[in-house]
Amino acid sequence: MVEILNHYFDCQVTAIRGHGGEVLKFMGDGLLAVFPIDEYVGDAAHVCTRVLEAARESRASVEALAFPVGDAVERFRFGVALHVGNILYGNIGGGNRLDFTCIGPAVNLAARLEKITGRLGRTVVASEGFANVCHHDWRELGEFPIAGFSKAQRVYGLGEETPVVMA
Repeated sequence: MVEILNHYFDCQVTAIRGHGGEVLKFMGDGLLAVFPIDEYVGDAAHVCTRVLEAARESRASVEALAFPVGDAVERFRFGVALHVGNILYGNIGGGNRLDFTCIGPAVNLAARLEKITGRLGRTVVASEGFANVCHHDWRELGEFPIAGFSKAQRVYGLGEETPVVMA
């Protein structure tokens, strides 16, 4: 199982790093990546376009990945949520156990949006903030209540992606 997960993560890490992102954390079968926006890296629209390209490359690599389970071949279900916002980062923890991570509402929203990708039959979803910055062919998928947020959040999907009905 560890070997399979490492192949799965390799599909994503290569794309993320190739487009200027940094993987901060692996959590189960998920990961947390950031793409800094500052005067040295480029404006928000440029960075968000790179984020979207990394998501597309990750999706294509994961879709090509298969692993045997008995007599069958299984594929990973891939889902990613894209959001743009301010974060706080640093070594967080207690005692002699610290972990470098990022925190804040932007991190929470991205994590919670990722959880609805499967329900929507999408591999890539974006917050309204990300869709407004990354001018692309986005389709509004609706408003969804998100735990920890007082109002429903508008969610967008790629116009090029056909939703997959989950059985």
